[in-house]
Amino acid sequence: MTIQKHVLVLGDNARAPYHPLINIQEELSAILGEEQYEISYTDNYNSLDADILHACDLFISYTDCWSLPIETEQAAALMQYVHQGGSLLVIHNGISLQSREECVELIGARFTGHPDYQTLDFRFTHAEHPITDGVEPFSLEEEPYMFEFHPAGSVNLLMEYVLEGQRYPAAWTDNRGKGRLVYLMPGHHKPSFLHPASRQLIRNSADWLTKPL
Repeated sequence: MTIQKHVLVLGDNARAPYHPLINIQEELSAILGEEQYEISYTDNYNSLDADILHACDLFISYTDCWSLPIETEQAAALMQYVHQGGSLLVIHNGISLQSREECVELIGARFTGHPDYQTLDFRFTHAEHPITDGVEPFSLEEEPYMFEFHPAGSVNLLMEYVLEGQRYPAAWTDNRGKGRLVYLMPGHHKPSFLHPASRQLIRNSADWLTKPL
């Protein structure tokens, strides 16, 4: 019998300016699968609590809180969770946690803006990594997020997208204490979660993050 791993997904609905969590829940559940993962969705930021996070095998951020910083205690709980061995997957707008400065260092980068939504070509910089293994280069209509990496970070870049002949980061991993994190740029809306390559990257990320070190 397979023991399910507990996944907690935090996002926004009523106050989401661009990326409501409810719009992608069905597809995210289908990607992860109910046999291996027990998934809880919430838009309650009180879930950023040490005891609640400690019970999670994986925490996924799909927050849309660009102008509403989380509380200091909430940021501290999330950082403690990861540093003590927790697993963090940040998808697309989930990087909005950057409204609290500590989370910029935690995730490894800051979102700085994006050109217009358009078709992007994604290429892998680390094709042999378990997250990208078996995934072919792909094209997807997306918001071309741009980032500034935190100077204290040492991210392992996995994927880039091409825009006007230039390459930009689109996925990375990093270690934080005893824990690990993954950032995936694709994820603007439901169609992003329907693309086979994007689905495989999410599933591979969850499997890699929850695999014992």
